[in-house]
Amino acid sequence: MTRNEQTFDIQPAERVSAVSEYYFSRKLKEIAQLNAEGKDIISLAIGSPDMPPSKQTIEKLCEVAHLEDAHGYQPTMGTPELRKAMSDFYKRWYKVNLDDKSELQPLIGSKEGILHVTLAFVNPGEEVLVPDPGYPTYTSLSTILGAKVVKYNLREDNGWQPDFEELEKMDLSHVKLMWTNYPNMPTGANARMETYCKLVDFAKRHNIVVVNDNPYSFILNEKPISLLQVEGAKDCCIEFNSMSKSHNMPGWRVGMCASNARFIDWILKIKSNIDSGTFRGIQLAAAEAYNNSEEWHHNANVVTYKDRRKYAEKIMTELGCIFDSNQVGMFLWGKIPDTYSNCEELTEKVLHNARVFITPGFIFGNNGDRYIRISLCAKDDKIQEALERIKAM
Repeated sequence: MTRNEQTFDIQPAERVSAVSEYYFSRKLKEIAQLNAEGKDIISLAIGSPDMPPSKQTIEKLCEVAHLEDAHGYQPTMGTPELRKAMSDFYKRWYKVNLDDKSELQPLIGSKEGILHVTLAFVNPGEEVLVPDPGYPTYTSLSTILGAKVVKYNLREDNGWQPDFEELEKMDLSHVKLMWTNYPNMPTGANARMETYCKLVDFAKRHNIVVVNDNPYSFILNEKPISLLQVEGAKDCCIEFNSMSKSHNMPGWRVGMCASNARFIDWILKIKSNIDSGTFRGIQLAAAEAYNNSEEWHHNANVVTYKDRRKYAEKIMTELGCIFDSNQVGMFLWGKIPDTYSNCEELTEKVLHNARVFITPGFIFGNNGDRYIRISLCAKDDKIQEALERIKAM
């Protein structure tokens, strides 16, 4: 009996070739290989807080994990305890009133939220405004979902704020969403109420939904603000917030989006078809974390990062980069010297000569090509050692 030989030629969906592997996913493979060779790379690249959550957060997780009835599926809309804690958090810190039953949606991190919001609001072929420089996932997920990405410029001479005169000259007739991110990553530009007011006005006049990604408002920042503080913002805007940075919980994957009840209902309709909710222990522990004291936030998010920033600034100076000392957030963004043709030339030199991994700004867009980013998510001794290695480079 002769077996019928058949050659399979399976091809991926076109969307696979439309995007590249995430820069850090690809680069960390190289770092792992260098470490395997004994190079001992110090990473000052990724914004993953290296400190633990508050004590009561961890204790609540352990407490719930021991309960026999805590391990089943949870509601996609989140537990009542978590939704109430999120509402109280916005009231306490931002003076924003949110109905915990209808105007909030817990997320498995903001990255997931970008997917859900895009699916809920944008049809294939419609346009999405994405900042340049900006978080790469705004671009990649929009592309994967068949939306047309339209970049808008953020520039240093404008304080890394949107250029509304430039935006008004664009054809906005097919734009459905506009992504913003203040306090800004990667540039460290702080949120401005003036910008928020202009964004709400812009959204209303052009029938565009503005989504503000707001995970950095507590990092090196004594006065956190929210887009939803603007009158009428809830009618046309969505805001993301995340516990990854502000509560030292990046691996827990807890975030939220806040808006009007209609928008939240659309997002939940999408989300409920994609995931089955977060473990109850994580949700109740997150609710506990939202009660962290002002002292905890100040020590974890201001004092600690302020000390680390001093060394990051010395690294920037040693590399001949210039930077704005008023930056907030958990990174330091600096402009490279003219002697380098592009930012990756500098970051690769630092990686292979000093064994320090820092982020080239080109991954955030064309407007980041002359910049580098240093993460503050490393212990003081590691940042100091990185400085000494670069001095000896």
